[in-house]
Amino acid sequence: MKLKILFCLCLCSYLLLGQSKDSIISEAAQVHVFKPQKVAATPKAIKSLKLPAGFKINVFASNLGKPRMMVVHNNQVYVSRRSGEITMLTDTNNDGKADNQKTVITKKGVHGLAIHEDTLYVITVNDVFKGSIHKDGTIGELKTIITNLPDGGQHPNRTLAIGPDGKLYISIGSDCNACAETREESATLLQFDTNGKNKKIFAKGLRNTIGFDWEPKTNKLYGMDHGIDWLGDDIQKEELNLLEEGNDYGWPYIYGKGNYNKADQPESMTYKEYSRKSTHPVMEFTAHSAPMNLLFYKGTMFPKEYQNAAFITFHGSWNRKDPKGYKVMHLRFNEGTPVKATDFITAFLSTDGRSFFGRPVGLAELPDGSLLLSDDSNGVIYRITYSE
Repeated sequence: MKLKILFCLCLCSYLLLGQSKDSIISEAAQVHVFKPQKVAATPKAIKSLKLPAGFKINVFASNLGKPRMMVVHNNQVYVSRRSGEITMLTDTNNDGKADNQKTVITKKGVHGLAIHEDTLYVITVNDVFKGSIHKDGTIGELKTIITNLPDGGQHPNRTLAIGPDGKLYISIGSDCNACAETREESATLLQFDTNGKNKKIFAKGLRNTIGFDWEPKTNKLYGMDHGIDWLGDDIQKEELNLLEEGNDYGWPYIYGKGNYNKADQPESMTYKEYSRKSTHPVMEFTAHSAPMNLLFYKGTMFPKEYQNAAFITFHGSWNRKDPKGYKVMHLRFNEGTPVKATDFITAFLSTDGRSFFGRPVGLAELPDGSLLLSDDSNGVIYRITYSE
């Protein structure tokens, strides 16, 4: 169903207690809601996808409902699904298509996945579990290692990863669009030992950093953060942040290169003071395009310019007049620093912006260097290959 609603937000003049320098704020913004219509992922539609020369995209698995995040162990692909299942996909005859699907875990709210030392780590909204991976790919009895994570609210999609330092990192999104959180772990990146002990807030002020990964040459940690909604069609832009221990990335008070979110105010300092202590993004992307996964490519199938570069999925917008996202981008790095972002897979969204047949979510790299991409709108996982 197509939906187009025009809102006008007016933050009327009101007295802000505790703000000595700017006690009255008046701000207005015109915002939109527009949701393109979903259509089927037909062979003709898939053939219309646009990729750089030499790249091909084909269906790896289908009929998966709403597949989200993926990890690979040997030739087994594990994917979390909105149904509360983790499904193992296997390509037994090496034809580039999964010919076996098997549910290995059922756990309500399961989303993020990570593998470390033949152990699968999974996260729900509030808890983290781990289980041994058997030779046939099935998972042993799950052991609970972390409990009582903050409730999800607006952002329940937890993700986790094991860093080069052997630590477990967990992204906890905010439970609101923009507000003062009641739990200090909300809107943060947490760090634990892999047994779930020694919790630390690694970084904060992160509204919803679902996708994060380490640059292979320098081990610098980068994450894609979702911008605040309802500020306007082109505000707030999505952020690529260099995530460093102890840093505050500004949410909910500061966004972008020091802009003030005037609907929310720091309690004990001015916006200017809060901006000074905030870390600004290293790169910005189109507002409301909804970045989901960030993955550094470590394989050799793709050309050299793609090796050690990052891929970013954009789920697609709903909070702007002209829809954006619905694509995958390639982000090139030089000596650990991002230098250029270009489109990698486009045309999931129709040219007139009225319909789509895919909303990119998860990324994973197969042992042969091909790339997997999940779409949670039509239940498809795609495989991207390269050949000269």
